[in-house]
Amino acid sequence: MRCPLLLILAVVACSQQGIAAKPLAIGSRLEPLVDRFLVDSFSGDAAQVMHRPAAKEVVLVTGKPWEGNTSAYYTVFRDGDIFRMYYRGSHADPKMKRTHREVTCYAESRDGIHWTKPELGLFDFKGSRKNNIVWDGIGTHCFAAFKDTNPKCPPKARYKAISAGRSQDKRGLYIFQSPDAIHWKLMADGPVITRGAFDSQNLAFFDPHVGLYRAYHRIFIGGVRAIMTETSRDYRSWTEPVLLKYPKGTPNEHLYTNTVRNYPGAEHILLGFPTRYLPKEGSRVEPVMMTSRDGVNFRRWTKAVVPETAPKDRGGNRSNYMTWGVLELPGRPGEFSVFATEAYYEGPDSRVRRFVYRKDGLVSVRAGRGGLTTRALTFKGRQLVINHRARSRSGSIRVELLDDEGNPIDGFEASDCVPLAGDHLASRVAWKGQRDLARLSGMPIQLRFVIRDAELFSLRFQ
Repeated sequence: MRCPLLLILAVVACSQQGIAAKPLAIGSRLEPLVDRFLVDSFSGDAAQVMHRPAAKEVVLVTGKPWEGNTSAYYTVFRDGDIFRMYYRGSHADPKMKRTHREVTCYAESRDGIHWTKPELGLFDFKGSRKNNIVWDGIGTHCFAAFKDTNPKCPPKARYKAISAGRSQDKRGLYIFQSPDAIHWKLMADGPVITRGAFDSQNLAFFDPHVGLYRAYHRIFIGGVRAIMTETSRDYRSWTEPVLLKYPKGTPNEHLYTNTVRNYPGAEHILLGFPTRYLPKEGSRVEPVMMTSRDGVNFRRWTKAVVPETAPKDRGGNRSNYMTWGVLELPGRPGEFSVFATEAYYEGPDSRVRRFVYRKDGLVSVRAGRGGLTTRALTFKGRQLVINHRARSRSGSIRVELLDDEGNPIDGFEASDCVPLAGDHLASRVAWKGQRDLARLSGMPIQLRFVIRDAELFSLRFQ
């Protein structure tokens, strides 16, 4: 019996080695270097660096009577030629006591910077319907809306939302639908997700990469705020929720208001800016960044994405939340715009400020004198394009292609690569005497980047 068992174990071991050695099939998709997925090794002083977005203008002030200083849980997304925003309208007095009921408000914009609050005429507030209240009922505390890109979605439910609520002792997440993003109704009488703690921005969306709906919501584990997730095929029936997982050594911190979504232009990656709650520091909050390839296992950075000093009024109680949404605005092809709140509880109103990343510039591989070698991969295309930035006038990046045994491929050595200098979102990598990469398409290769005082943000074959 022992020999057959050893044979079986040997076969399994060989099979596992074959799986581990299988090249990554990246095709022609964009690969931002936000995680270690592509990385086999670093050399020299090369390391991944998380970048912070630059603070820009205030885009929204919650100064209407039905809004106020505790307005929160913003959702922003592009819908054709316009941008849509949803948020809670609420206000608290100096003793943190609510002064009016919570309502869901709506704003829209043509450029993502200048927002208007249309008089929708849908709901009465203190005797008038001249307001931008888009929903008033169960779920106004943290109503999070999205446009459903599922090709099987019927027109009457093209826009969907999810929010916490309680009805006849049925507590949990309720779901909503709308044909036009303005007129909403419940999709089910009771909550569809009931395990969790839901008093923050919980969300759901359709993930085109896997063809499923995903939901992310809050729970307490041992008194610590945490994030759970589940999936659904029809938006009504959901899998059992599971806790997000992080690499060994990641700090156990209070996390909620997760803002998870597909990375723009690289939908196989999920990007989130969860809120880190600091109860021993005056209940202040700060957003951090995390990414995932499967929706459950996330790599989380410890540095705050938007510190309370950027630029003001974000150091108080719950005064620094990221909104749900990453936008590419018209006429700004080199940017990602994100938004964060400020002045919560502080005054007669609160604000939303825009922040700007370099496009695909959330994380870079930076080196003074070092490099990066990828894992074995296959691609489709004729040329390699990279997003890069030199940190000095002498900074540059060269690329070398290696075969399946790790040897330089003739004609694609680093010494033959034309150095890439300057600051460019999409530079074509070229080698002397080589017109394109067509003959290598589909073959297992590795990329070796030689980085001299420069940063590498992303790569793709096309």
